[in-house]
Amino acid sequence: MWMLTRYAFWVPSRTFKRAATQQIPAARRVVSSTVSSWQKEKVEKMKYVVVTGGVVSGLGKGVTASSIGVVLKACGLRVTSIKIDPYLNTDAGTMSPFEHGEVFVLDDGGEVDLDLGNYERFLDVTLTKDNNITTGKIYQSVLEKERKGDYLGKTVQVVPHITDAIKDWIESVSLVPVDGEEGPADVCVIELGGTVGDIESMPFIEALRQLYFSVGQDNFCLIHVSLIPVLGVVGEQVISYATYMIKKTKPTQHSVRELRALGLIPHFLACRSAQPLLENAKQKLSQFCHVPVANILNIHDVPNIWHIPLLLQNQSAHDAILKQLDLLSVARHVDLQEWTRRAETSDNITKSVSIAMVGKYVGLTDSYLSVVKALMHACIACSLKPSIAWIAASDLEDDSAKLNPEAHAAAWKTLRGAACVLVPGGFGDRGVKGMMLAARYARENSVPYLGICLGMQISVIEFARSVLHLEKANSEEFDPQTPERVVIFMPEGSKTHMGSTMRLGSRRTLFQTPDCITAKLYNNSEYVDERHRHRYEVNPEIVGSLEEAGLKFVGRDESGKRMEILELPDHPFYIGVQFHPEFKSRPGRPSAPFLGLVLAATGKLEAYVKRQQNGSVYAIHQQ
Repeated sequence: MWMLTRYAFWVPSRTFKRAATQQIPAARRVVSSTVSSWQKEKVEKMKYVVVTGGVVSGLGKGVTASSIGVVLKACGLRVTSIKIDPYLNTDAGTMSPFEHGEVFVLDDGGEVDLDLGNYERFLDVTLTKDNNITTGKIYQSVLEKERKGDYLGKTVQVVPHITDAIKDWIESVSLVPVDGEEGPADVCVIELGGTVGDIESMPFIEALRQLYFSVGQDNFCLIHVSLIPVLGVVGEQVISYATYMIKKTKPTQHSVRELRALGLIPHFLACRSAQPLLENAKQKLSQFCHVPVANILNIHDVPNIWHIPLLLQNQSAHDAILKQLDLLSVARHVDLQEWTRRAETSDNITKSVSIAMVGKYVGLTDSYLSVVKALMHACIACSLKPSIAWIAASDLEDDSAKLNPEAHAAAWKTLRGAACVLVPGGFGDRGVKGMMLAARYARENSVPYLGICLGMQISVIEFARSVLHLEKANSEEFDPQTPERVVIFMPEGSKTHMGSTMRLGSRRTLFQTPDCITAKLYNNSEYVDERHRHRYEVNPEIVGSLEEAGLKFVGRDESGKRMEILELPDHPFYIGVQFHPEFKSRPGRPSAPFLGLVLAATGKLEAYVKRQQNGSVYAIHQQ
């Protein structure tokens, strides 16, 4: 095994000054404190891998960037990630899940793009909100400096001021460690959202071009992800599959031509396709895109995304990238045995468990991406495949029986046929009645139930109505004038601004008793730190009545006034959590509430809890 050495250089004082005055609060504080301890020392020169996309969006650039990070990490390198989103929103917090998929929440409270969730899951790192760059953040930082007079009367322009701000942000954030170790990483993987040619991404393209020029060719690697489409047969006959595939390389040729016209020359092409590319297709791409054949990577459809790092390894992508970055002499032999076992295990599982997902945004599965991943992690730990039955909550409601009886009947049939029920988070009153019906069905029929954030609040409202007979029990979110406030607006929240005004990020939950299922699932811990995203909470004034009726709040915040976890002791598994445990679930380390739901659905929870003292979650395989 080769030892990793250091490539170092003296950082000019001007760089330190620029980093120290940068308008990125969290990163600035970390970088400036790090810089002060390095003023007379040499630091490693950062290597950048930039991933762009062409032809169409939604090609899987995030998974590709994450997989590249995985293979580099498997070579002994430390990796960090940055996602660039060219939209004008400051962050993803105010965007509808239908518009942009789920909002992923970080430990520091950052509401970011879902691709940062892929980075954290694949690389097992803890990112910050500054690892997600948006046009809104960049312009906000530049305008704040302009208002303070930092530009000394100059005309503020896209070039150089916006592009300089982008470069400074990238260079500063890439130095912040995200893997729990000291000092900066070896490689920073940067994903540019959208597609080449989008007008909003032009300043970022120019900034990356300048970054390439400033850091040098040995420290910059550009990977362009593009689509190789296969259309339906046109006419009577396609002469040959090879000819057919070659014809469909034209969109990629145009995409690369446009990228080169903007001053960025790709070192690699990552070609997305349904089937493996034929050799003559690679030859034609190489000829017209000026990329060596060895650097044309094919990321074709695979049974599960855990195969993608293995696809890259099989094509020696790691060696080619290390060569481009001049890291061959310091990297070790790639080791992806754990990923290989994980991918093969997933492929070979035959049994499944049916999980009813009752939500508002079921029309777009990316709206619940982290929930789906957490279910996958938990199921694979139990040698099962998740069979998710998506149920639109509104289809369960009585009104649906009149307006759309077929959908209503199908929804209830699906719910009754599931082994467990999960109600995830969400905002607004649409579908709330259906969620309450699902919670009541699970409670009354001893069906394992997990409510997350809104799903927990729903279960409290349903319990208050059905058991305490408070017919008008409701949340202030759904009925601000309700006389029976079971869920209330948090005192510290803002009713005038939506962005970053919720209770966000990692917060501590203290278990009130060790003799509860949730505490046992969390390895008998006294507390747990999980990520939150909510602006409403259970009314502490009604907690006493709820607990007297049998609903126990076994987890509370450090003040003891904010309810975090509820359980029904006489139920096989009825748990609600105010936080979002899905955001910390990892391959090989499934989230405790999700694992408990799957175990309960398969009748293995009691045996697992008894064995918890003697083994890890993988002891479940032996039962």
